[in-house]
Amino acid sequence: MKKPELLVTPTSVEDIAPLIDAGATAVIIGEEKYALRLAGDFSRKEVEEATKIAHEKGAKVYVAMNALFHNDTLPLLPDYIQFLDRTGVDAIVFGDPAVLMNVREHAPQMKLHWNTETTATNWYTANYWGRKGAARAVLARELNMDSIIEIKEEAEVEIEVQVHGMTCMFQSKRMLVGNYMAFQGKDLEVQGRSKDRSLILHDPERDAKYPIWEDENGTHIMSPKDMCIIDELDEMLDAGIDSFKIDGILKDFNYIKKMTALYRQAIDLYTEEPEAYNSKKDELLDEVKSVQPANRDLDTGFFFKESVY
Repeated sequence: MKKPELLVTPTSVEDIAPLIDAGATAVIIGEEKYALRLAGDFSRKEVEEATKIAHEKGAKVYVAMNALFHNDTLPLLPDYIQFLDRTGVDAIVFGDPAVLMNVREHAPQMKLHWNTETTATNWYTANYWGRKGAARAVLARELNMDSIIEIKEEAEVEIEVQVHGMTCMFQSKRMLVGNYMAFQGKDLEVQGRSKDRSLILHDPERDAKYPIWEDENGTHIMSPKDMCIIDELDEMLDAGIDSFKIDGILKDFNYIKKMTALYRQAIDLYTEEPEAYNSKKDELLDEVKSVQPANRDLDTGFFFKESVY
């Protein structure tokens, strides 16, 4: 049985080697100017350092360029893409077709992963972007297990699925928090609005708390719970899903490293001895729960939701 790639999101260059040692086989990094919701912001120098470290340890490096690019940003794309090509990263993750067009012109050998966050919901669309040059489709987080398996059966490209961490529920290019603060007459420069400030939206009716922040790409509102299916990986492993992603946004290095090690153990157990995985999976889930932040409950995301057509 083929083992899937285990893709993780480091917070800094210093994370790269320990995460690979813990079991990661690929990392996704990038710069906030070009990328959405990364665990860490990597400058060009740090991208070079991270790529060197990862390749020396036999892991792959993907750079996210999945932001929405307005006309004033488009002139910046060729230079950054050429830099990534010279650096030798293994793939660029994109959503905006402007990235695809620039890669065709400035780095035609560069591998591309198509990720539009919410619209990769069927194999036909995945294969369409495959014909345009994408080697992988990153599936939307709102799909259930049956849909994921069906897409994998029909897909002509690699399929990546997030298996752990929080997901984005809403994004606006507008600075909604800043506008609200200004309306309230509060000094936003003093209060801050970045990920470091741990702002939340509280819905008392659902008793849900949604992390929220602003950055160069606008306002981001995240899920109130972290998905976790460490005890439900068997169907996707049997189906041959190509990449499992652990999203470590708003988590610290120790947490990401622990999740990487636990999912590495789960993947290895099932691919080598399925019965051993079935015997151990509840214990693995308990280990996840033991280090889960008190303010972040776990659920299974949309994996077991009923499809509505």
